[in-house]
Amino acid sequence: MSISSTLINWYLQKKRNLPWRNSQNPYHIWLSEVILQQTRVAQGLAYYERFVARFPDIETLANANTDEILKTWQGLGYYSRARNLQTGAQMVMDKFNGQLPGDYNQLLSIKGIGSYTAAAIGSIAFNLPVAVVDGNVNRVISRLFGVHSPVNSTAGMKEIAVIAQNLINPKLPGIHNQAMMEFGALQCTIRNPDCCLCPLQSECYAFKNNEITLLPIKIKQAAVKKRYFTYLVILYHINTYLQKRTEKDIWQGLYEFPLIETEKVVSLQKLKCSPQWNQIFQNVPHEIIETSGLFKHQLSHQQINARFILIKTNDDGINFRKESIAVRTDKIHDFPVSKLIDNYLSAINLSNY
Repeated sequence: MSISSTLINWYLQKKRNLPWRNSQNPYHIWLSEVILQQTRVAQGLAYYERFVARFPDIETLANANTDEILKTWQGLGYYSRARNLQTGAQMVMDKFNGQLPGDYNQLLSIKGIGSYTAAAIGSIAFNLPVAVVDGNVNRVISRLFGVHSPVNSTAGMKEIAVIAQNLINPKLPGIHNQAMMEFGALQCTIRNPDCCLCPLQSECYAFKNNEITLLPIKIKQAAVKKRYFTYLVILYHINTYLQKRTEKDIWQGLYEFPLIETEKVVSLQKLKCSPQWNQIFQNVPHEIIETSGLFKHQLSHQQINARFILIKTNDDGINFRKESIAVRTDKIHDFPVSKLIDNYLSAINLSNY
């Protein structure tokens, strides 16, 4: 029996019952794959169901308000995925009459759809014999075939892509691809894979050579950058102030409180002497109510260390940048914010101040 046949038989017995697996709707498959690129299934499932309920088709997504899309996405992180989904949906409306194409290269032409997502949509929805390669597939193939090139190197990616394509069952490419990914997620896991009950044990290079913990090999990533944020939560009667992140940086398109970023944690006294603080509060009477503890938020290559300073003023002459808007404190949850801001808002009720 071929490796593909063994994987497919395993998959048909062991697969999880997930909603996008009961559909060949290309939009549903696209959405599920984008959500799951950086998200565990247990977390992504609720987001998928909520997203499909609110944006049931490509046309609805293309015409939606971007803030509403980001609010629905809130908590998943990697917000560029959500922005690219809408841009991609608009491209599908313009170039393909609202229907995802059944051609691999045309799928690749859509914003936000890379080789992995194009292979998933193409094979599952359109039966195209194109192999998917994600983290799970990298791990399975590295162990099965003894790939010692780093999986995040150019050479390693090419080697695995060739093996993956050679393995695919051309008659059942969609099921094969799903089986490969599910096998990595449930059987050939990162830590403590179930080798004793593995149907591919006799084929596995890593098992036979005692290299399960060695493979796959990865090049060490660059050191995590630490950033230090101080958010100014300014209360003016029943309002506070928000501004949208518009630069090409983390959380683009999300809302936040006015922000002062520093190279390290600084004292409140030093912060009050900074040009940014003076620009905002120059000649404006204000009272500092409280300063939060440090909120830490880990991103893929950055660690955000943030604190929140709660400030009251009876003067509306605060000098914000033009993008800042006044928001009623009881309406603040209507705006898409980062998980970091959401964690702070969950710990405090601004309407009580």
